[in-house]
Amino acid sequence: MGKEWKAKAFKSGNSIALRMPKALGFQDGDEVRVVQHSDGSFSFWKESDAKKVFMSLYGSMSAGFMAEGRGDIEQDDRAWDLPTKDNEAA
Repeated sequence: MGKEWKAKAFKSGNSIALRMPKALGFQDGDEVRVVQHSDGSFSFWKESDAKKVFMSLYGSMSAGFMAEGRGDIEQDDRAWDLPTKDNEAA
């Protein structure tokens, strides 16, 4: 695991703010993306680094990821010849 820092949450108006350590390299006004995971943990990064973060996910899935397929994704048959809003006769 990498380095660890402590942050402190505090009330700011009707919101909860998080005071981040300067060592993390955030600047005043930086836009930050925060993602909550199903286990309750969080990941965050500068919005300007979003592409780099996304690209770093390549190859990070476990070998068994989706080994059993996508699960139940069957769909009902569609009547493709019926008119829709997009192709209705005027």
